[in-house]
Amino acid sequence: MNGADTAWIITATALVLLMTLPGLALFYGGLVRARNVLSVFMHCYAIASLMSVLWFFFGYSIAFGGGESGYWGGLDKMMLLSVTSDSLSGTLPEVLFFAFQMTFAIITPALIVGAYVERMNFGFVLTFSAAWMLLCYAPVVHWVWGGGFLADGGIFGDTGVRDFAGGIVVHETAGIAALVLAVFLGARKNQNTPPHNPGMVMIGAALLWVGWFGFNGGSQLAADGGAAMAITVTHISAATASLTWALWERIKFGRASLVGIVTGTIAGLASITPASGFVDPVQALIIGAIAGVGCQEAVNFVRNKCRIDDTLDVFAVHGVGGIFGTIMIAVFGAGSWAAQLGSLAIVGIYTLVVSVVLVLIIRLFIPIRVDEETEVNGLDLAIHGERAYDMSS
Repeated sequence: MNGADTAWIITATALVLLMTLPGLALFYGGLVRARNVLSVFMHCYAIASLMSVLWFFFGYSIAFGGGESGYWGGLDKMMLLSVTSDSLSGTLPEVLFFAFQMTFAIITPALIVGAYVERMNFGFVLTFSAAWMLLCYAPVVHWVWGGGFLADGGIFGDTGVRDFAGGIVVHETAGIAALVLAVFLGARKNQNTPPHNPGMVMIGAALLWVGWFGFNGGSQLAADGGAAMAITVTHISAATASLTWALWERIKFGRASLVGIVTGTIAGLASITPASGFVDPVQALIIGAIAGVGCQEAVNFVRNKCRIDDTLDVFAVHGVGGIFGTIMIAVFGAGSWAAQLGSLAIVGIYTLVVSVVLVLIIRLFIPIRVDEETEVNGLDLAIHGERAYDMSS
């Protein structure tokens, strides 16, 4: 065990949890109507709690178990029964590696929340998130990070897929699942309501930006120059994408919005995530500059061309960003084209199939969408019995 590495990953674990609670909750919560903000908070909080327990029972073992299969890790580490305080994963206590990876298992299904806010049944949210994490996310983690068939020595030979912190594992899977749910749900009754609290959106985005240092820098799994470079390129990409998003918005619409610039931040962060361990600062600048414009155009394409109500643009920002960053690894020569594109295709198809099948099965038992009256009046009071704001004062 290395003390410096351990101390850094303890810090990084806290930072990645900060991304979901409260970062993502505030970011998404500020974007919806005032009558739905608590439902967004509830979704993020309940998912964080449920994924933690499921990761402990089965998820970690499926992803990082000692099984010889290239497709899943087995169940030998379920409930951490074979893990002690002396067990090591590289230079880290294995229980710490478990906790760090658990925060990724929390935020990935939480990202999907943005696609279905304001209209999905709470029971469906929890059931789908639980099944999807175990049947889609955890196996993909094993394929890419757990020594599975997409990693070094797998189907792409010695040059396996390069995904430093989750462009494929986190952002592509969450983005495609979000798109599937948005298609099955259909559009909201009223899609023209503005964000109820842009200030809350900015605070959430800022927390995500800070937390992303743990997300990407922690994925080095060591306190060394690689972690420092990952943090540096992450920041440069985020800052650049913020500016190019705002500039493109100004060119197109004559003004740059607060919600726009912080969405650009997230686009830059998602895009640098897979590449943050493989690129230099200049390359990060290029990735961020393109992401700020490209993800904004992807938002327009999904909303206006495809007419899909992915409410908070999960696929256009996270999905497209993660896919773009994964491809840029090959563009800059840090990974093979076959491995990068092949892995994107394999994981994309698998995620699509699993997500569709889960929706078809779960909706047989649990309604996917709330009734029209609940949707119009807001989910907070109807489903959770609470209001975010006292309208009488």
